[in-house]
Amino acid sequence: MIIRTCGALIAMFVVATSVAVAQPGGAAVPFLLITPDARASAMGDVGTATTDDINAVFWNPGGLAFNQADNQVALSYSKWLPQFNADLFYSYGTYGQYVEDLGGTIAGTFIFMNLGEFTKTNEAGQALGKFRSNEFCLGVSYGTEISDEVGLGVHVKYIQSNLAPASVGASGAGVGISGAFDLGVMWRPRDESIRGLSIGANLQNVGPKMTYDKESDPLPTNLRLGAAYNAYEDEFLRWTVTAEAMKLLVRRDGKNSDPIPISLITAWGKGGIETGFGTELLIDKVFATRLGYFTEPSAAGGRQYVTAGAGVKYDIFRADFSYYITIERNHPLGNTLRFSLIVDWGE
Repeated sequence: MIIRTCGALIAMFVVATSVAVAQPGGAAVPFLLITPDARASAMGDVGTATTDDINAVFWNPGGLAFNQADNQVALSYSKWLPQFNADLFYSYGTYGQYVEDLGGTIAGTFIFMNLGEFTKTNEAGQALGKFRSNEFCLGVSYGTEISDEVGLGVHVKYIQSNLAPASVGASGAGVGISGAFDLGVMWRPRDESIRGLSIGANLQNVGPKMTYDKESDPLPTNLRLGAAYNAYEDEFLRWTVTAEAMKLLVRRDGKNSDPIPISLITAWGKGGIETGFGTELLIDKVFATRLGYFTEPSAAGGRQYVTAGAGVKYDIFRADFSYYITIERNHPLGNTLRFSLIVDWGE
């Protein structure tokens, strides 16, 4: 019975998150695709080319190379899919430090997704008690400049999915464990004619499949490509515009799915490409307003929403929030608020 419970839980969570995280296509642990910081989520879930603070661990570890802070901590929390009225929440924390001897920034990250409480039953439908389900990820990152204009970074992670407790004789039936890495690069040209331009790419979640008992599901491997430009900048104002595209590199037909690295090629013929557009107006390096738009084709899930948010910096603290305005009525992402905080010990 525990295997059935586990399978039902996987199906429920994948359906729920399919409207919230990018074309899952049968991939496991889709929480790895949830936007962790409110700044990027307020700009249409875009950050591959704009993020150079410690949140670059998620968006593009190559951006860590341009992080000018000696020490930073980033924290984020969000009630997930509030329209479902379920006990789901997402929390994220990361700490980074510049290490002179390594010539770059190292960071440690923890992500936790609470999936709520469930009732375990036997074949006759009798309740056998309750259990809680969750998934989490532990990661270590490093980013450094390989030239004056190019930053390169890598993020290595341990992933564990605790969907259901094991029954007698089926040890670990509802627990999946895997590992993965991200590889990111960011280019910031110093040529005065294109100064303010930033281009980034990040290949995320490359690793072996997640296995529950005898069932295996691929990780949500994906490729992000983004560009950003400071359209106007002076001592008081900075106006940034950015755009990004993301493709889930998972190909699955029924119970069968292509393994890495085959799926990096075959997945391009399935699903679609999601895109995001955003803008940020930073005033006196203290207050920021943000607006964004996200869309994807129906083959990839058909999500469309507008995002908005703001941020304020005081001393060593920067607080941000974002809000999703869904195009579709009663969409599970509707009314989603996200808050994040960065603590910066100096530049």
